[in-house]
Amino acid sequence: MSEVHAGMLLVAAPDLGDPNFARTVVLLLDVNAEGALGVVLNRPSDTPVAAVLNDWSLLVDSPAVLFVGGPVGTDGALAVATTRPGVEPVGFRPLVDGVGSVDLDTPVELVDGSLASLRIFAGYAGWGAGQLQDELARDDWYVVPALPGDLTRADTETMWSDVLRRQPGDLAWHATRPADPELN
Repeated sequence: MSEVHAGMLLVAAPDLGDPNFARTVVLLLDVNAEGALGVVLNRPSDTPVAAVLNDWSLLVDSPAVLFVGGPVGTDGALAVATTRPGVEPVGFRPLVDGVGSVDLDTPVELVDGSLASLRIFAGYAGWGAGQLQDELARDDWYVVPALPGDLTRADTETMWSDVLRRQPGDLAWHATRPADPELN
């Protein structure tokens, strides 16, 4: 998986049928020989962060809700953030280009002021050894570079098509494909 690494986006192919991932954009947080882990960026829930992790609610970006990070471990929360330049807060584990995970057991006052952006996810997307490679070989996903604002983009409704639209070549064409081509 040399072309796939932490910090890249997986964009669901238009005909990916799994309802957990239909028209999703996944930020990869870890990719190694044992598998891969990421979070779905464009699935906000209706649950306010304040209802679950009140101390963190003032630090999250709008919308201040939990995001459905994926179908695995939905009873737990995972925080992903970007830091302010030159700052590495307590409880921050860097992943790539200023993006990293934040330990939610860290006292909020030790992190406050050091994060440029923060989003909290319930659950995550996970792939075992070889599973993501198989899905890529089936063309279930497009692997594309992430942009700095992707993590905390406020408009998640059009994120899937917008990420595809900004890609070069034929990949941009997929942004206009309907969910069900037979209805076209």
